[in-house]
Amino acid sequence: MIDKNLIKQRFKKKLNSYNNNASIQKQMAEKLTEILPNNPYSSVLEIGCGTGFLTKLLNKNINYKDYTAIDIVPDCLEYISDIDHNIKFVCEDIEEFIKTDNKKYDLIISNAAFQWIENLSEFLTELINRLNFRGILLFSIFGKENFREIYYILGKTLKYYTKNEMTNKFSDYNIQIQEEIRIMSFKSPKDVLKHIQKTGVNALSEEVWTKQDLINFEKEYNAICANHPTLTYNPMYVLINNTP
Repeated sequence: MIDKNLIKQRFKKKLNSYNNNASIQKQMAEKLTEILPNNPYSSVLEIGCGTGFLTKLLNKNINYKDYTAIDIVPDCLEYISDIDHNIKFVCEDIEEFIKTDNKKYDLIISNAAFQWIENLSEFLTELINRLNFRGILLFSIFGKENFREIYYILGKTLKYYTKNEMTNKFSDYNIQIQEEIRIMSFKSPKDVLKHIQKTGVNALSEEVWTKQDLINFEKEYNAICANHPTLTYNPMYVLINNTP
């Protein structure tokens, strides 16, 4: 069970450091704008807008009449307002929002947020139902190899999907998926932990580590990475067209 309150608390604390440390997520936002078809998008819904990596790019590159940005962290309002005060910001859990939102959109887009969704299949089906005819659902999410070093050591991970699993889940739709492996290098396992903490993505557990836990972590990390600590990101980019 994903603890949404913990996610909210962790990201709220790390919003300022997120901008300087979430380099992979920033690159993913740029990739999404490259993939996005050059269509007219009158109504836009951005899910998990955060500090506005993707919002800024879309604001520069597409023309829209109505733009709604949603995030679970209320402090994101400040960042979004600085980009364009005409963008409507909604602070709500998107899984709750979509149950009551009857609006149709030309574009629903999200960057690096859907890994926090409890029931992804059901949720994506709801989003597709909110698209206008020929509307676009475009999002980035992390695949099965994401944070594999952390999983090998701690045995904890979010529910990630492979490219084939994602394709099979939505085989009834016009779906395109691109996948990448991006590997970051660090000086030490402690630097890996600092990176994770500064981007707020350590929201799986409230468990507090002891000094011995940290020593064990460093020892195991150096063992699996041969004293050259890395952290693997596995971005996937999913494009679904609402066409027959």
